[in-house]
Amino acid sequence: MGGKGMSVYKMLVTVLKDGVIVIDGLPVKKGDEVEVVVSLRESGGRAADRYPLWGKPFRYDRPFDSVAEDEWITLQ
Repeated sequence: MGGKGMSVYKMLVTVLKDGVIVIDGLPVKKGDEVEVVVSLRESGGRAADRYPLWGKPFRYDRPFDSVAEDEWITLQ
């Protein structure tokens, strides 16, 4: 490789056909040498599906009360 620095472009694409990934819009020209790394995302679904309360408003009714005070061995 020459003395050029390396630029990194990260894109999220959806596979539309088994074994085929299409990436459009990269700033590369014919003859440029690129390195391609493919990482599969977790199959657990979208974050919103895994964490349904993520980003929802919440409130503390009694924020300064002790938590599980009756379960401390030293207090029994």
